[in-house]
Amino acid sequence: MTRTLKGARLKRAAETAPVPQDMEAAAAQVARIGAIERELTLAATALAETVAAAKAAAEAAALPLKIEIEGLHRGLMIWAEANREALTHGGRTKTVKLATGEIAWRDRPPSVRLRDAEAVLEALRAMQLGRFIREKQEVDREAMLRERDLAATVPGVVIGSAGEEFVVTPTEARLDGRAA
Repeated sequence: MTRTLKGARLKRAAETAPVPQDMEAAAAQVARIGAIERELTLAATALAETVAAAKAAAEAAALPLKIEIEGLHRGLMIWAEANREALTHGGRTKTVKLATGEIAWRDRPPSVRLRDAEAVLEALRAMQLGRFIREKQEVDREAMLRERDLAATVPGVVIGSAGEEFVVTPTEARLDGRAA
């Protein structure tokens, strides 16, 4: 990029894309795109294999440590439960400060679990407990696309053009370089 001295306008560098001059050159460019895509696929595959191997090694190294933590945690919990009355001063506190950290008892928040949501909805309707039913309403965009002309008359709705896209699809070749 270059700057002019007086103004703050920036000039854009000229395009440097290789433009084919005939069908043969265009075919060569499509072939090169295919070769590059295969190289990228091979590189991505190699990366994924390397990451998977590193992850497996890290998990294997961490397993004994996780097992040790679980044992230490369980033992500490057994000791704390056995001594809870003294540690919490008769239940006045739920947190116990130690020289190296703290232990605490925390109530989990309540939760609702449903075995069969449809059956529960039917039971709620039958019991006239509609306040426990949430009805979600949202715009059906797919229906609007099916009836574009009508949908476009609704204030606030804009039906955009899908546009046009230039696509290059090289003939697939096996990763060893031979044509499929």
